[in-house]
Parts: sequence; C-alpha cells; structure tokens
Amino acid sequence: MAISLTEPAAERVRNHLVARGSGIGLRIGVKKTGCNGFAYVINYADAVNEDDRVFEDRGVTLVVDEDSLALIDGTEVDFVKE
Repeated sequence: MAISLTEPAAERVRNHLVARGSGIGLRIGVKKTGCNGFAYVINYADAVNEDDRVFEDRGVTLVVDEDSLALIDGTEVDFVKE
C-alpha cells in the first residue's frame, strides 16, 4: 500500500512547506460527501496520529489515515499549473 507524488507535485509541496515554516509533510485523505460519494482532502500535516500511515516519496512525507488509505491506495498525486 502506498501513495506517490510526481516530481512537480513533490517540488510544490517542498516549496510550500519551506514558505510556511512548519509542518512535516502532506496529509491526504477522503471524506464522505452526502449520498454522492467521497471528496479528496489535502492539507499540510503538522503531526502523525495513531491511526495514520506514513509514506516518504521524493523527499516529502505523506500522511494518510487508515480509512482513507483503503480508498486511495496506489494514487499518484500530480501538480499542474495552467
């Protein structure tokens, strides 16, 4: 089980963490959105909780809670600016 980042996504996260001045990485998850399904949730990670799984990719720490991991395992996160 793992989550990965493309190089553009990793660079963006690394730069924003430096500019932010705090945080250990990126927290990725999903939340239930009524009867329509799920929505992705992406925030900075400031701590690791007991039910979190931690991954490292391209120099970025990725934190995912166990419930979300079952739904997004194998996901590759990308960043594109248009």
